Amino acid sequence: MSETDRPGPRVTADILRDIGLFGGLDDETLTILARELPTTHVEVGESVVEEGDLSREMFVVIGGELEVVKKGPRGGEFRVALFGPGDWFGEMSILDVQPRSATVRAVAPTMLVRISNEHVEKLLYRRDLKAYALLLMNIARELSRRLRVADGILGQFVSTVGDTYASKS
Repeated sequence: MSETDRPGPRVTADILRDIGLFGGLDDETLTILARELPTTHVEVGESVVEEGDLSREMFVVIGGELEVVKKGPRGGEFRVALFGPGDWFGEMSILDVQPRSATVRAVAPTMLVRISNEHVEKLLYRRDLKAYALLLMNIARELSRRLRVADGILGQFVSTVGDTYASKS
């Protein structure tokens, strides 16, 4: 992964405004974030984060596409999600200090905004508690949405396995 010093396309407040993570933030805050947050470019096949790693940053997809993969119990890996423009990932590392739960790698050339725990503290928490609370609320909403999807998938799986097991009895 290669971090830019902003020579390429700049992220603007208008771009950030259209991303759910930044929903409700005022123009001044969006302008500060657009100016201060670094962009990162990732090439096809390059990993942004690796399952099991410890780090305290999240990423917002500005352009491109990434896959989320998990290690299988017998080796290998399987895809659990795809992320594209407007999506974000790694938010759990902003909230807790646990190893990464999956690997995220580019399947197309991708531009990301990198948000570290320090960025959240310096640009939001210390500057504007309302903006900080809004960002955390947006993260909580997305985590809730993802949990509901996972619950639905798990329910279908358990139902299928239960039906298969019951028919063999």
